Amino acid sequence: MTATSTAEIQQPGPATAGPGTDNRPGDRAKALFERTFWLWPALLTLYLGVHVSWQPELWRDELATWSAATRSTGQLLDMLKNVDAVSGAYYLLMHFWISAFGDTPTVLRLPSALAMAGAAVFVALAARKLFGVRTAVVSGLLFAVVPSISRYAQEARSYAFVLLTVAAATWLLLRALERPSVLRWLPYAACVALAGLFHMVSLVFLCGHAVIVLMRWWRGRDRWLLLGFPAAVLVAMLPVLPLVLLGQKQVGRQISWLHTPTLATFVDYWHGLFGSALVSGCFLALAAIPAGWTRGRRPAFEVGVLAALPILVTWLVSQGQTAYFFERYQLYTVPAWAILAGAGLSSLRPRALTAAGLVVVALLGIPDQQKLRIVTSHEVTDGHAAARIIAKEYRPGDGFVPARGDWAWMMLDYETEYYLPRGDQLKDVFTARTALQRNDLYTAPCPDPATCLGDTSRIWVVTMGQSDDPYANLPKAQVAALQAAYTPTEVKHVRGLTVSLLERRH
Repeated sequence: MTATSTAEIQQPGPATAGPGTDNRPGDRAKALFERTFWLWPALLTLYLGVHVSWQPELWRDELATWSAATRSTGQLLDMLKNVDAVSGAYYLLMHFWISAFGDTPTVLRLPSALAMAGAAVFVALAARKLFGVRTAVVSGLLFAVVPSISRYAQEARSYAFVLLTVAAATWLLLRALERPSVLRWLPYAACVALAGLFHMVSLVFLCGHAVIVLMRWWRGRDRWLLLGFPAAVLVAMLPVLPLVLLGQKQVGRQISWLHTPTLATFVDYWHGLFGSALVSGCFLALAAIPAGWTRGRRPAFEVGVLAALPILVTWLVSQGQTAYFFERYQLYTVPAWAILAGAGLSSLRPRALTAAGLVVVALLGIPDQQKLRIVTSHEVTDGHAAARIIAKEYRPGDGFVPARGDWAWMMLDYETEYYLPRGDQLKDVFTARTALQRNDLYTAPCPDPATCLGDTSRIWVVTMGQSDDPYANLPKAQVAALQAAYTPTEVKHVRGLTVSLLERRH
């Protein structure tokens, strides 16, 4: 087995057939393949993104998307002034999507699957520009079978759109570096702006782009590169800057749960980034192959910068007051890792090793791919089962008490509401102001629980855990008010939750 530079064995453009050979079936098939090389990774990514996407229950972040996107445009904009401004662009997109197509789990997740398929297209296009068609197909297919790519293609959050815009920006940068012009820098600026709007932490990818620009400038000393790139970035930052300023005010609510990373953080980091320890090991091993090339190492080094530098920079920045280092926040580096690994794999000889390598990586990821598609893969609680219990015995006027307080972040209220039949409306008895009234994702609790109970005759209580105590995890004042007026008549358990029915004593 030998590994040689991809640049040595492939031409950057499609092969040119000799006179009279373009009518042979083999040549026609080859020409068709070279024109549609980007399609196969996109189709595989899309298939894996939609396959059994309805099975996993929505988790709390997806429920936040649902809550925000189902508000009116005005209500959503008012909410973004207080919380989740960094997700505002995605919420607006989902608002119009839900208005048009509904909010079933598959429909909620479909935009992410489409965006991830689009990212696969740009992975292939960028690899084609750097290494040729063969590497483009291998890189795109490697990208498609990464378990974390399938995971976030099946999640109603913005990460797939971040990958799409960053991958597109990388390809557009390579085009602009070939022939710098305003018409090539403008779409690049647009993609950079969109990446920042979908998740401003992703803008760290610009440090890798800056290094590539400097390297290209050093080789050719083209002053237009030193003018075009910063000008494009400056234009891109204009719509992002207000979001950055607003996001800084909300950072305590958004990512305060992240801790300062240490070197030990990297032990589990790669597993999280690729969604599989075995797949991550394969990618890192394949990505190391170009380091041994005798020729063609420059494009491989550029891609390596795109893959590794944002991770390193984010780790260093996170040593300060605010931590941003989290695997899914750096998911946008996976396209570069896929291109680098694809370059390494496609350089192996004999060529059968390339196909074998693809099969091995895909097979190693199957157990993790399967885990992504079970009911419990997204959330530890079974809100769907809890809602079925309530729906079976629901009566108009029933009250509702979900565990909040220290457990508010679990969003049990949204989880139950989402899975209840739309006609079943529960009265949230201990809420003084709803999340909608507060322009927030969380409610304001009633200051006097006994008074807020009113004349509600029956109340459904949903708490965390499997305790037989229907009041577990509730604030003491709420427990006292409920115990004084109600008797538990049912206590049932589902995964991670306890569902209790209380009836008023007469």
